[in-house]
Amino acid sequence: MTLGAHLAPRARSFIEEADTVFVAASDPLVELWVQQMHRDVRSLQPYYAEGKSRNQSYEQMVDAMLKLVRDGRRVCGAFYGHPGVFACVPHRAIDRARDEGFDAIMEAAVSAEDCLYADLGIDPGSHGCQHYEASQFMMYRRRIDPSALLVLWQVGVAGDSTLARFGTGAAHRKILLEILSNDYPGGHLVTIYEAATLPLIPPRIERIRLSELVDANLTGQSTLVIPPSRVMELNPEVASRLAALAA
Repeated sequence: MTLGAHLAPRARSFIEEADTVFVAASDPLVELWVQQMHRDVRSLQPYYAEGKSRNQSYEQMVDAMLKLVRDGRRVCGAFYGHPGVFACVPHRAIDRARDEGFDAIMEAAVSAEDCLYADLGIDPGSHGCQHYEASQFMMYRRRIDPSALLVLWQVGVAGDSTLARFGTGAAHRKILLEILSNDYPGGHLVTIYEAATLPLIPPRIERIRLSELVDANLTGQSTLVIPPSRVMELNPEVASRLAALAA
């Protein structure tokens, strides 16, 4: 997630021993850093374009990697953060490679979620934790528990149904705010979080009132962290039964 800090030895060996490395990073400096580890590094960023469906971009990325796999090359995809968390290209590439009879694995890594817990001092076991992609949260009927932590990922593109935008605006956020207002008051303090990708630049930790979300400065890396608005409610029947078992 952070340049140079979160790359485990096994992941580094996959990069160094591959014939070709495809890289998708949140910062150009990260791509330059990967290029120092290998002679054939190819960026996946050019497949993105404003107004172009991300699904189309993702399929082109997978096709580019699988083409070289079919040619007999050992291919490594280096994605920032955890390659299996909010990143469909690694999943698609691995599934397709396996379907075609090739060996393919995913190496676990540090994700933005891991950084979030550390940077914000949150233990998800204290109250429980719910994670949703912001647009999915808006478009589907989800049951949330306001006595647990709520984390909304990719809130900068919340409500985008086109998969072709790099950001959405106030009108989309007003709808999100309407949904959240069923369980959280407008004055509820929330956090806009962005994990650090460069060692000398700190993570973004900005606390605002929920009602201020509409006009907040959000990016593609922004995550909305909403603390509980209610205390946990004891289930006396179950508590009594468990107490009896303990006795």
